[in-house]
Order: sequence, then structure tokens, then C-alpha cells
Amino acid sequence: MARIGEVTAPVALPDALVRARTRASLVPDLLVEARRVVNNVIAGWHGRRRRGIGENFWQFRPYVEGEAVARIDWRRSAREENHIYVRDREWEAAHTVWLWADRSPSMLYRSSLAEVSKESRALVLVLALAELLSRSGERIGWPGLSDPFAARNGAERLAQYIAHAEPSAERPNLMQVRRFCDVVIAGDFLDPPEETMRWLDGLARIGARAHLIEVADPAEESFPYAGRTEFRDPETGERLTAGRAETLGDEYRKLYLARRETLSRWCKKLGWSYTVNHTDRLASEALIRVHMAMTAETGMGR
Repeated sequence: MARIGEVTAPVALPDALVRARTRASLVPDLLVEARRVVNNVIAGWHGRRRRGIGENFWQFRPYVEGEAVARIDWRRSAREENHIYVRDREWEAAHTVWLWADRSPSMLYRSSLAEVSKESRALVLVLALAELLSRSGERIGWPGLSDPFAARNGAERLAQYIAHAEPSAERPNLMQVRRFCDVVIAGDFLDPPEETMRWLDGLARIGARAHLIEVADPAEESFPYAGRTEFRDPETGERLTAGRAETLGDEYRKLYLARRETLSRWCKKLGWSYTVNHTDRLASEALIRVHMAMTAETGMGR
């Protein structure tokens, strides 16, 4: 039986090699789209600024008793009576952010209600984040594909790695991730929530922070099917024929949303973020939400 959410009309799958080459050829276009999203929406982002050792000015703040007198900015303090201010510098150490997009067969799904596949949207979101982070001097990496690196053309380099990699249904090993790193994962998360939580549990135990982006086709959520309909699991090829598909709608939607709610609550409990982006909506909506989650104060060092 098809897993919840993985519903498709019967489609003949092309040869695996042809399919892989076609997907690889689309990566440059996805990079262009990712840069368009970045430039049009949040081109002014300057990274996740915080106080620390560095050269650049960050902010003035009130002096706290016990701090070194040498840190006082006397010029700023002279402007107000009875107030002494310290000049903080900005932390300049590069932060490491791991990026990964699910490229398993279920991500190829695109209904008539959406203009792009789930895989295309996931890659655009990941590449857009790579562009933003690279502009800010952060290190980015793709588990199992690229070690973390810092480069102004980081998104372009990552796109090249992706284009030459064979799409796989296997989840990456996250043993490379270290404490205080951020991990952004874009996928449909249609597996049982317990499997996803087991996979990511190690990140919570080492003190890394994850940001999950659920990419959903509107048809997967609304289940707009009626009459005799054949559903096929894109992962296994298993098929299910329903004589009256509309009778399955209520139970399907209940299970589909329960899966999402379980993962969302789990992420919130860990201090992680969970964002849903529908493929008939703008990619920028999810990008802004994830950006806000990554820049939120967490009390963690770099």
C-alpha cells in the first residue's frame, strides 16, 4: 500500500540513466531561480551577527560592573549623563551550516495544482540558503557530498556537486556534523515520524540545531481524488486501486496532518524549526521563515 501522501497518477518511469541526466541538466536553472529569490527578497541580509572577537563594530551597550575599563567608549558615553557605554565588536568566526535536499523518487511528484516538483522546490530552497550563507562568509557543506567550505561562489560550487551526484533515496550519514552547527533539511518527510526522529536524534544529542523544511504538493494535502483511481508508491512501485477514492479522503488527511504535527512538536521541543512550503506557493515564504529561525537568539556559541 502506498505510504500516506505519496499519491500519483500512473506514470511510465523513464530509463534511470536518462532520468538522472535530465535532473542534472535542471540544476543550473534551479541555481538561477535560487539567486532570483535571494536578490528579490532578502538581498540585504548580513548574516547572523553576534557579539565576540573581531574587527568590526557591532553595537553600543551599557557598561556592566566588573568589565574591563579599556572596553568603555568614552566618546559615546560623554553624550549622556550618568550612562557609560561599551563598544561591542562583531563575532567574525565563520559558522558551519550543513544543507541537504531529499532527492528520493517521491520528491519527483508534481500534481496539476503545482508548477514545480517537490525536488525542484527543495533544491531551490537549499541553493538559495547556500547563496545567502556564502555571501555572509559562512561555511556550507552537503553531508556525504562536500565537506564544509567558505567561498563567495558557494551556491555555484554546491550546485556543481549536486549536478554530478547520482540522486539517491538513502538518507545521508550525519556523523560529520559537530556541536553548534546548523543543519537544514528539505524534503517531504513522508516516512513514519519515528524513522525521521531516529535519524536526526544524534543531532540533538551533540547540540546541533536543525531546521526542517517540509515541501508539500497541494494535492498531497487536500487529496482531490474521486472515482476509480490508481495510486502508486514511487519508492517501491507498489500500486493500490480505489474504486471510490473520495471515501478515503477524511482518514487520509487525518493521518497526513498527524504526521506533520508530530514532527513539528518534536522540533519545537528541541528548539529546532519546522517549516512547511507548498509547491503552489512562493519559495521565498519558506526562505524567510528559515532565515528568521536561523538568526533567532539561541544562547549557543558558534
